[in-house]
Amino acid sequence: MKNISVGSFLRAAVYALLLLGMYFSTMTYLVVHDWMREDYSYGYMIPFVVLYLIWDKRMRLTGIPSRPSWLGLISVCLALCLFWVGELAGEYFSLYMSFWLMIVGLCWLHLGWSKVKEMGFAFVMMLTMFPFPNFLYTKVSWQLKLVSSQLGVAMMQALGMSAFREGNVIDLGFTQLQVVDACSGLRYLIPLIVLGLLLAYFYKATFWKRAAVVISTVPLSIITNSMRIALTGVVYEQWGAELAEGFFHDFSGWFIFLVSLGALLLEMWALNGFKGIGFRGQGSGIRDQGLGFRGQGTEGGGRRGRLQLQFWIVVVLLGATLGFSHGVEFREKVPISRSLELFPMQVGGWTGTREIMEKRFIDALDLSDYVIVNYRDPSGREVNLYVAYYESQRKGESIHTPGTCLPGSGWLFRKAGRRNVNVKGKPGGFPVNQAVMQKGEHQQVVYYWFPQRGRILTNAYELKFYAFWDAMTRQRTDGALVRLITPVYAGEGPEKAEARLQEFMGEVLPVLTRFIPQ
Repeated sequence: MKNISVGSFLRAAVYALLLLGMYFSTMTYLVVHDWMREDYSYGYMIPFVVLYLIWDKRMRLTGIPSRPSWLGLISVCLALCLFWVGELAGEYFSLYMSFWLMIVGLCWLHLGWSKVKEMGFAFVMMLTMFPFPNFLYTKVSWQLKLVSSQLGVAMMQALGMSAFREGNVIDLGFTQLQVVDACSGLRYLIPLIVLGLLLAYFYKATFWKRAAVVISTVPLSIITNSMRIALTGVVYEQWGAELAEGFFHDFSGWFIFLVSLGALLLEMWALNGFKGIGFRGQGSGIRDQGLGFRGQGTEGGGRRGRLQLQFWIVVVLLGATLGFSHGVEFREKVPISRSLELFPMQVGGWTGTREIMEKRFIDALDLSDYVIVNYRDPSGREVNLYVAYYESQRKGESIHTPGTCLPGSGWLFRKAGRRNVNVKGKPGGFPVNQAVMQKGEHQQVVYYWFPQRGRILTNAYELKFYAFWDAMTRQRTDGALVRLITPVYAGEGPEKAEARLQEFMGEVLPVLTRFIPQ
């Protein structure tokens, strides 16, 4: 048994070194970037929670025989596929899921399904330390901000305050409150779901009661976040901006979280018929304590040989993946054909004025080159052109779609969707994403598309797929975003504004091809 223990330790050490080489940059990004964002700052605690949950099962795990299973290779192979999708498409979420599937697969391969199932909740909790994909995060965050601001305004009005909302801007008469990312609701929703999962896990009750606790964290987080916004407005009115934006803003977050915890405990009490709350003790029902490490004694004869074969197959797969990922350059940086600083200020009959983006926005967008120009036609009608170019869309450095970035500051999307528009020189039509944005009585029409290595793409899924495919087959992931915006002027409708955009596109598309590599 001593030799078996040493052998298990050596196998684990080899796996750890290979996984460290494969996922080092991914885990570094998770710790120093994602967990530094306040929405996911709780992530530092999750590994310790997972380790505790496994330790809590130690007696049950030692009483379950280890039955190595070839089925674990399915999870390992899926993990490797996701690894290459993440590496080549520049998507960290795929890499996070790859790491998770790899851990599950290795445990399944060597310990067997019975032990993996016993550790199931720990694996579920492990998922909570990974952030949402960016496109999903932005959409969810935006919707939560909108709902929270609506409820926050309703609460302030119920308290007798004069409060009106335009998008995520709340007008209090004497000042305006911006419902920013710090108040998106995700900052409470995700930690509350994690808390709800833990409470439900230790809650001695039927499944539907435990499920109700977890599900209730979603409306609870929205309501409590709306309370925070409303209280901020009250403090702003009574004691001024310094207190509202300083101590109270930080303290209210902790206070609301404690209120949410109290509400969950109260819910559990009510579900128990107001007769107290029962929690399961440590050990999760300890059994077979006298069996010691009986599960480890299965590595004899043919089973030990099978275990060795499984180990070397996985080592070869991981080693080959590590070697290719570090030894082969799949992403060639392709500089822009001509710097966008040289983009002409005269396009057909349109005359432009260049705008400069603040450095903090350039750093946040991770772009290689950009241009922003306001063009006017002879009648004074305006079209805003924004072009962002990326030499290589590496992990964490990909295009930010306007579909998730444009809404804000009171602007709402109307009639959004993909369509083909009639443009001079494009007889088959030109694909764009089109939207009408509205703020009060003001409207704007938006067109945007993604020139990607000779293709014109219109959605994030296409971007990821072709980034993966072209990185593998062409060693290129360069690409651009082109966005056009024009106001809907008084006396005209959105159709007239769209006609103006299409007229401008006919002039600017030939110019763009001289700058963006094909």
